[in-house]
Amino acid sequence: MRWPLAAVLVALSTATPRNAAVDPPRLPQESSTTVARKPVLVELFTSEGCSTCPPADALLAHLETDQPIPGVQVIAIEEHVDYWNQDGWHDPFSSSEWTQRQVDYVSKFKLPSPFTPQTVVDGETQIVGGREGETQDAIRQAAQQQRAQVTLTPGKPSADGSERVEVRVDNLSNLGNSSAVVWLAVTEQSLQSSVKAGENAGKDLRHASVLRVLHKVGTTDGKSPSFAASPELKLKSNWNRDNLTIVAFAQDKRTWHILGVAAVKLQN
Repeated sequence: MRWPLAAVLVALSTATPRNAAVDPPRLPQESSTTVARKPVLVELFTSEGCSTCPPADALLAHLETDQPIPGVQVIAIEEHVDYWNQDGWHDPFSSSEWTQRQVDYVSKFKLPSPFTPQTVVDGETQIVGGREGETQDAIRQAAQQQRAQVTLTPGKPSADGSERVEVRVDNLSNLGNSSAVVWLAVTEQSLQSSVKAGENAGKDLRHASVLRVLHKVGTTDGKSPSFAASPELKLKSNWNRDNLTIVAFAQDKRTWHILGVAAVKLQN
């Protein structure tokens, strides 16, 4: 585990690195309410400039690709922070937006500072990235919670590369009166880098689903049992459409717990 800038080593991941190639996870091709597995969102804050991050990246890829937990669908998002963009290497997938999201989690968890790698399970539990046993335990626990039902229906792409998506969240009234933020994300699988400098110089890094864009769709009022919207996404031409997944999730505004999540592959 690495603290940013000060770079003080406070803990090390005990997970064994996995060297298998990262294959795209199996996800439903269209919106469905018959999927038996309970979806759980697993976010990993990571960086190509952090030497302790590759084992955590490999663990997330394993959870996403192999789906090893019975009855659970792990929906993975790799969020590359930008505070490791030093020592000659700029992480091409990093963004100050993902750094700010981690900072917000740090505040919620009352931690002294952001660090990498950090895993956040369903917005409820934070773990040093790469600790497989703790991560799987947190995922199992999250899957036992009562969930809102999130439904995603991608439309046909337009000529300008935009994508209209139908987002619906139901069963909110069963989760109390808290308001929630509904988010829409685009992730891309099978991304990799040959790192030329910094702590990972000389390594070929492969990633799980990397966050490309995250939009706030709207806010629930805490009283209505459902939420619906039809946001439009702008997809960049250098993103491989065959590897893109749309993720929608509702997140409690007060606690930041994930109330419900769903993911679908983009249609061609």
